[in-house]
Amino acid sequence: MNSNPRLVSNLSRHTLLLLLVGILAACNPPASSNNTSASVASPEPARALEMVAPESVGMDSQRLNRVKEAMQDLVDQGLLAGAVTMAARDNKVMHFESVGYRDKDAEAAMTNDALFRIYSMTKPITGVALMTLYEEGKFKLSDPVEKYIPEMKDLTVYVGTNDDGSMITEEANHKMTIRELMSHTGGLSYGIFDKSPVDDAYLAAGIGAAAAAGILEPNETGQDFVRKLGQIPLKSQPGSKWEYSVSVDVQGYLVEVLSGQKFSEFLEERIFEPLGMIDTSFHVPQEKLGRFAQMYGYSPEGELTAGEMFPDSDYTTAPAFEAGGAGLVSTATDYIRFSQMMLNGGELDGVRILAPLTVDLMHRDQTPKAMETSGLDQQGTAFGLDFAVIQDPVEAESYSTGEYYWGGAAGTWFWIDPVEEIVFVGMIQAAGALTPDVRGISRRLLYQSIMEPKGI
Repeated sequence: MNSNPRLVSNLSRHTLLLLLVGILAACNPPASSNNTSASVASPEPARALEMVAPESVGMDSQRLNRVKEAMQDLVDQGLLAGAVTMAARDNKVMHFESVGYRDKDAEAAMTNDALFRIYSMTKPITGVALMTLYEEGKFKLSDPVEKYIPEMKDLTVYVGTNDDGSMITEEANHKMTIRELMSHTGGLSYGIFDKSPVDDAYLAAGIGAAAAAGILEPNETGQDFVRKLGQIPLKSQPGSKWEYSVSVDVQGYLVEVLSGQKFSEFLEERIFEPLGMIDTSFHVPQEKLGRFAQMYGYSPEGELTAGEMFPDSDYTTAPAFEAGGAGLVSTATDYIRFSQMMLNGGELDGVRILAPLTVDLMHRDQTPKAMETSGLDQQGTAFGLDFAVIQDPVEAESYSTGEYYWGGAAGTWFWIDPVEEIVFVGMIQAAGALTPDVRGISRRLLYQSIMEPKGI
């Protein structure tokens, strides 16, 4: 109760005003300034990602349970050790399940709060970090990368090989832009796809896929990375071809240059802490190791075999090189908060990370017209700024035009559907030819559970 006369008087005037417009006329008479009055608090707005019944968001519980059943079946077949799947619609979680084991040999059950190596699902987070600086006017998408990273100045382009095996190069027809860097069209490579002498040079310099996972020589930094990269010719002319590459590792260093902060500190301050992503980091601290899922490959006999993808991986200590393209560890809960922020147009629980039009820009096709995009994993797909984008759901065997997504080398996956207002995150730790198509399976089973579609 509150006996402050001024407050009570204010409440009385407020109540009289409500009476004048006919609100609460029958049940809330004006209070006397001589009496105490309890103030009525405004109801708290509903927080994002509260757990609800699937039916409350237009879905069928029994049908939706097929997602969990399918993941359990993959565990029972010995194709996965365990999995966590999480989905939200209309800003509410209607599915959050874990099956199998976090560590199969130790018989440690998988839990919803397990930590996973997300590898390339780091990329969209890095892209969002960079675009927060774009919104501050720190760069234009048409700016040359070398304007901010002089280590990558005057890059030449590979065109062939001399008799002695040395590379023949030509001048770039234009300087690689930040837009091309963010859309994998700048002429960079990963050192492992569609092999050429350029890829061999990446591997020899230690800046291929393993480096992008944070495995450089001890104490090497992002600046060391771009310095090595700037000494190798581009694999193709900027803007002429889509090729998955170390581009986002360059973006991570670009964030450091533009912000004057260490990359991890920028992410924590501008994305993780504001969004409540409490478990996302470039390493797993000692107190969280009990939640860190074991990584698996497949033996020649097809059996799950524990072991890191890269033998030199060490997630127990913070790396000197914080790889913007592949370095983070996260949870399903953390990543769905990031993804829901994107679906919400850059905002979650009153915290704004990006403006709606910036988010829209990131999942528009950013590739030049008629450009070769054969490196993308499915037809009907284009590429935005650090996200793949479904342009033709029929060709892509998907459901909604404008869906955007990506995945990680250790089996993690997610998608954001702005038509059906759905976010899905899946987490496994398996890599190899026998890894099941968890993304395709989960997509089909998720959409067949929708009883109230928004897109038709």
